[in-house]
Amino acid sequence: MPSHPDSGRPAPVAPGVGASLEQWLAYLESIHPIGIDLGLDRVLLVLRRLFPHKPAGRIITVAGTNGKGSTVAALEALLQAAGRRTGAYTSPHLHRYNERIRIDGNDIDDATLIRAFERVEQARGAVSLTYFEFGTLAAFVTFAEAGVEDWILEVGLGGRLDAVNVLDADLAVIASVDIDHADFLGHDRETIGFEKAGILRPGIPAIYADDDPPRSVLQQAAAQRVALALLGRDYEIRHEGGAVYLQYQSLRLSLPAGPLPVKSLAAAAVAVHRLEPELPPSTLESVLARVRVAGRFERLGEAPPVYVDVGHNPHAAGWLAGRVRDLPGPPRKVIAVYAALADKDVEGVALRMAPVVSEWHLAPLAVPRGLALADLSARLAAAGVTGRGHDSVADALAAAKAAAGEDGVVVVFGSFFTVAEARAVLVSGVP
Repeated sequence: MPSHPDSGRPAPVAPGVGASLEQWLAYLESIHPIGIDLGLDRVLLVLRRLFPHKPAGRIITVAGTNGKGSTVAALEALLQAAGRRTGAYTSPHLHRYNERIRIDGNDIDDATLIRAFERVEQARGAVSLTYFEFGTLAAFVTFAEAGVEDWILEVGLGGRLDAVNVLDADLAVIASVDIDHADFLGHDRETIGFEKAGILRPGIPAIYADDDPPRSVLQQAAAQRVALALLGRDYEIRHEGGAVYLQYQSLRLSLPAGPLPVKSLAAAAVAVHRLEPELPPSTLESVLARVRVAGRFERLGEAPPVYVDVGHNPHAAGWLAGRVRDLPGPPRKVIAVYAALADKDVEGVALRMAPVVSEWHLAPLAVPRGLALADLSARLAAAGVTGRGHDSVADALAAAKAAAGEDGVVVVFGSFFTVAEARAVLVSGVP
């Protein structure tokens, strides 16, 4: 039996027949010594055993610092409206791993996911895979077995060296480029843009969903003769009389002022218009108006209203601050609930959100990389922000709701973990 890569001890034993999904996920966490280990060599070896040839489905790959999840959800809904069978792979999840893999909009069930894990385990042999790599290959297996026509794949981290990138995209979307995961991707937008542009392929169509692309993205697109649709050059988002419109070639759409980033919705519409040009504009509009994503400026509860958002970097916090500022009705005091991971730019997030927040309630995250309350408070203080500390997100949420009363609004943000804890209370009533 091969040894575990980091210790010489026997490798973990794969779950047997009848094992639960929880047992499989625990196993996936144990078989590779590094949680994030970018590179394609390992996953390519196993991919070729599982798929000697490129899968028959159309591959749509979505990268970006922020806006990926909204773009994927919009693509998924629009392509289903065109009569296509879709598979969507996203990460991370809020409550259950099954959220990461959807077929025709429905989360995968445990039995199907376990069967996919078993196939990947059989194929990998002695190849060590990370938790994300293993899950990515399982998603591919699931989509192939279900006969999915459109594989919508969200990059986990970066692009060039992310496991999703082992499949050549037939269309690529880069939702945005800003600074996050700097230790892995680089400390400036040009370097990070190069990593995101790694999902491009020679001659394929692609969309860049923001109006300030790094030169590195444009250079990679030009070098590979990518048919790039660029916001502000090839299509426009126009604000007219309080309404928002997309103009792309002869296509003109009304875009919803809903909870999702309008740039993500516009990019998805441009992508689907390229792929399915016969889909009527009226259908595009009605579908986009209904798209929602759990944890993306999601409103949960009344009196006071509570919004939860997974934004965890300054770029996302800037968008969130704008949404809070634009809430309809008279101005209301905004009570923030904030908890973060230790490797995030807490000071940058605080500076973006501080102009719209009246009062801060802080909590630790009891997860790996979670930021302790004392450290969170100290880093916020460095940005000129003070807040009241609590033992948990649930406690911070309760105090924030009390402080808001009926005239205020509560905004919970900072991490998928932060939102998951808040949603457990707000949706399920579980403290």
